[in-house]
Amino acid sequence: VIGQPTKSKRPKEPGENKIKPVNKKVKPKTPKTKERESVDSSLKSQSILTQVMDKGHFQKLAATLSLAAGQSIELRCKGSNVTWNYPSYLDTFKDSRLSIKQLDRYSQLVLANSTAADTGEYSCWLQLCTGNKCRKDETKTGSTYIFFTDKEELFVPTPSYFEIVYLNPDKPAVVPCRVTTPSAKVTLHREFPAEEIETDGTDTIYDAKKGFIFQHPTSDHKGIVYCKAESQGAPQISIKYHLLYVEVPKGPPSASIAVLPSRAGVSDRVHVVCTVLGEPDVDVNFRWQYPGQESERPVIIQNFWRLINRGIGHTTRISKSVLLVEDFEDIDVGNYVCIAQNLQGETAVATKVELK
Repeated sequence: VIGQPTKSKRPKEPGENKIKPVNKKVKPKTPKTKERESVDSSLKSQSILTQVMDKGHFQKLAATLSLAAGQSIELRCKGSNVTWNYPSYLDTFKDSRLSIKQLDRYSQLVLANSTAADTGEYSCWLQLCTGNKCRKDETKTGSTYIFFTDKEELFVPTPSYFEIVYLNPDKPAVVPCRVTTPSAKVTLHREFPAEEIETDGTDTIYDAKKGFIFQHPTSDHKGIVYCKAESQGAPQISIKYHLLYVEVPKGPPSASIAVLPSRAGVSDRVHVVCTVLGEPDVDVNFRWQYPGQESERPVIIQNFWRLINRGIGHTTRISKSVLLVEDFEDIDVGNYVCIAQNLQGETAVATKVELK
């Protein structure tokens, strides 16, 4: 079986479920400083993740592990304050097959009745906490990628039947058709015109843990694609992926503001609209400053976004925030400021509303 780790030769300590480092033929003398340092450094690099086997045996995990779907698995991570990472959908659906318990000396993760959808990375690390602040201990980690093989499900199942993949010219794009059987032969196909997309191992590569990766996406890659897998049986087809090419300059949001009407009478309704055009997968947050804010003047604020096709395969996300004053009064006269923020920074735009 590919990725099957070898059985551990380390002995158990009676009454304890842990791996004990073995020092062969150790003399009772105190080791020299240099020897002690080398032993310490080797311990620091050891993985803290083990798999519980039959009859209380333990084995350290290799980078990959293949198990038949339907099997249950128990992992243990050494430490008194352990954090786990596992396929996110197990959280999304609050799956009762998964249980995690923190005990005195280790944390236990049990996944019962595994399915092909459980395929993914399982990792753990020790948390170092001071007061309320915690950080990851980089020297105490463990990770393995588990393939739960199922001949009926060569592709890792997803909740949807259709996914959008954004092609950004300055970062790799991934068509995430992952497989449950690492030895499966996987190819990428375009729906129209019907053709296989060449995988050259340089610009386009396949990784069983991720899918097909376009290292340098261009507008030529856009369109509808799917993956095909073969492994000792009839070929299987993945869900479809819609590849959308994106070309929006990176940076703080490009925002604009408009108001209707700009001169309002008492009791009028006033709409102030803040608009941002940006990358499809980049969230934009909005904040407002307005004349009646300190007086807690009631306003209604609504945020929404949608994708628009700008032609030639380019897709942009349009995000809007609308501030509504339903019953305009003197206190509402003045400047309305919209602050739009993304991970790259923030932009402020302003407009003025006057009294008729």
